[in-house]
Amino acid sequence: MSKIGLFYSFNTKNTSVAAKYIQEAFGTKEIEAINVEEATEEEFEKFSKFILGVPTWWDGELPNYWDEFLPSLEEGSMKGKTFAIYGAGDELGYPENFVDAIGLMADFIESKDGKIIGHTPNKGYRFDASKALRGDVFVGLPLDFDNHTDQVETKIKDWVKQIAKEFK
Repeated sequence: MSKIGLFYSFNTKNTSVAAKYIQEAFGTKEIEAINVEEATEEEFEKFSKFILGVPTWWDGELPNYWDEFLPSLEEGSMKGKTFAIYGAGDELGYPENFVDAIGLMADFIESKDGKIIGHTPNKGYRFDASKALRGDVFVGLPLDFDNHTDQVETKIKDWVKQIAKEFK
């Protein structure tokens, strides 16, 4: 299997913790971590498989570093590239836009003909609305460090097993 680009902000607490769990579960030989705050289009282009860490900010927004990076990818196609997306959110504090950033990122990737893997069931979550929800599944892995800290590591390990198969 070729290396997977793990793009996330090294400066975010929960997304970084999740990235470390992902790296441990995959093995560091299979993953190359890239700080999205410093990423270039050239670094992005060298991968065909991606894991993207996308926490939801404020009222359902992408973090500013993703907002600043995505325009550099606007002109290109993502055809032939495969993406798994994870993100942190607070289902009780922000129930009206729980992990919306996962959905926003998936929309962007799909608009560029990229393939999304790693869908997870909407089971055990309590929220009002989410742009990450497609039918009864999320288009990525929602993590709630505020309300379900005890479940985060297990959810990541299970998700990594799933996406490892889907990346092949």
